[in-house]
Amino acid sequence: MSQSFPPIGEYAYLSDCHTAALIGPDGAVEWLCAPRFDSPSVFARILDRERGGAWELEVSGTRVVERDYVPGTLVLRSRWAGEQGDVTVYDFLAARTPPGSAEVGPTGRLVRLVTCDQGRARVRSRVRARPGYGVREGRWEASSRQIMEREGLLFSADPLPALMEGGLPGVDAELAAGEAVAMALDYPATPTEPVTRADAERLRDETVRAWQRWSARSDYDGAGATQVRHSAVVLRGMLFDESDALIAAPTTSLPEWPGGPRNWDYRYMWPRDAGLVVLELLRLGHEEEAGRYVGFLLSRCDDAAARLAPVFCIDGAEVAGEKNQEHLAGYLDSLPVRTGNEAATQHQLDVYGHVLEAALAYHEVTGKLTEVDLTRLWHVVDINAKRWREPDSGIWEVQGPERHWTHSKLYAWACFDRAIRLAEHVGSTQVPITRWRRERELVREDVLNHEYDDAVGSFVQSYGSTNVDASLLRLPLLGFLDGDDPRVVATLERIDAELGDGTGLIHRYDPGATEDGMDSPEGAFLLCSFEMISALVLAGRAAEAERRFAALCERAGSLGLFSEQMTTDGTMLGNYPQAFTHLSIIQAALNLDEAGRTDALHGWADRRGGVSR
Repeated sequence: MSQSFPPIGEYAYLSDCHTAALIGPDGAVEWLCAPRFDSPSVFARILDRERGGAWELEVSGTRVVERDYVPGTLVLRSRWAGEQGDVTVYDFLAARTPPGSAEVGPTGRLVRLVTCDQGRARVRSRVRARPGYGVREGRWEASSRQIMEREGLLFSADPLPALMEGGLPGVDAELAAGEAVAMALDYPATPTEPVTRADAERLRDETVRAWQRWSARSDYDGAGATQVRHSAVVLRGMLFDESDALIAAPTTSLPEWPGGPRNWDYRYMWPRDAGLVVLELLRLGHEEEAGRYVGFLLSRCDDAAARLAPVFCIDGAEVAGEKNQEHLAGYLDSLPVRTGNEAATQHQLDVYGHVLEAALAYHEVTGKLTEVDLTRLWHVVDINAKRWREPDSGIWEVQGPERHWTHSKLYAWACFDRAIRLAEHVGSTQVPITRWRRERELVREDVLNHEYDDAVGSFVQSYGSTNVDASLLRLPLLGFLDGDDPRVVATLERIDAELGDGTGLIHRYDPGATEDGMDSPEGAFLLCSFEMISALVLAGRAAEAERRFAALCERAGSLGLFSEQMTTDGTMLGNYPQAFTHLSIIQAALNLDEAGRTDALHGWADRRGGVSR
């Protein structure tokens, strides 16, 4: 039976850099995995209205009239108004700043603070936890001042909570102007003092300070500055505090098309994100995070014998196979609801180029790669040299047959190109640069001879294909060809004509013309839509790029967040918020800001580090 869900773009996102929560427009916490991003869910109503579980909040006779984030933070502020009174609600995953650091660290506590601003307000809250992706109801036991769930949650409140009807923990309170209700959910349950109003206010202020200290480390005020700064905070919330891995998104199985099967678990780390993550962190002044991310990435290369896995768990472990959570109905009846990700078993050739792209950018700016780091990187290049002639599953992780994707060959070329430049920069004499140069030229010839089709007048998706896909936008972004090369310009125009919807949205490919193992449509890909903007800048069409950027940014959700995909009418689809989308926003804005001075995405690091091509 069909269930009613809020639009994906109307959910608020909280993070403490350890896990994340999503709050619906009615104030219910509908998604929380604890204690980590990839832990089983405590609340999953976003995937099933009946079995998922949620932390409900109601203020009788009022409705939510305004929501925003405290500037530079992921502290949500909601204003509820009604005839009898108005309240302000602060929701946040409590964070701290470690001594001597500007970092954001977790405390393992989700806090809700409800304050009556004027009049009177009747507050009702219920914690309908259903741990383990909704497989069971919470089992709660009350003590004198707290309520504990038998397998690891602790609920406290001021005024004191009670076990309500059905054995649910909750609060019922009547507030006068100036009075407040404070509530906290601790995970896992540890010996902590029950929350008080003073505690909640202190934690709110500390969390705001922690986020704002981090945000203040970037003074970017160029093109799209508001969206760039917000996207940076969103991304920082996806960097796992323990390992510095970046998750692709904090959710699983939000559909790429309503009712369809394109529903995936994105609570993992993809090396494919590496080049953009590192370069954009550096460009915004977050060198420390860039360095830790590179460190995590290179540590994974130790285990790469015949290949580097395309997906890792956030602690660096291998990703388990997929499991269908068959008891969950799915967002808008979109099945299956998956946990795990079988893309980890695929061969994806482009990962090697992404790793070298990230490493080169980091070293050009900081000079901090060690000999151990370099040894790991040379090993990655060796794998690339052995495997670049093979077909693979490609950037889109298709479930159809492997093929020779143009995008994969571009990154095989980039792997050699960045390795050569890095070796020259560090003065290494122990690596086969001459052989790498020869291999780089062979890949280049392969792409130009097999992936450009004179008959259709553009580059194509893969060997033997006449279709385009939007991954070809990387041709100028990688510096493989100049942005104003006629072959690049023709390819951009064909992508826009065949995969664009006329509003600035770009589909990644035509599902009807690309065998991907899925019989379903999908939305336009926001990553590709913003990368078109970067490509247009490099093609010398900055004015058009600027118009597109402004139009796309206006389509953000009410809290400035973007998912993976979008329909022409602005409906967001796919996991949310999406790291790749927010990275591509930063990339597009910074490239717009450097229009006329940037020859490719990598040009900024070249100039910053004093490296010439």
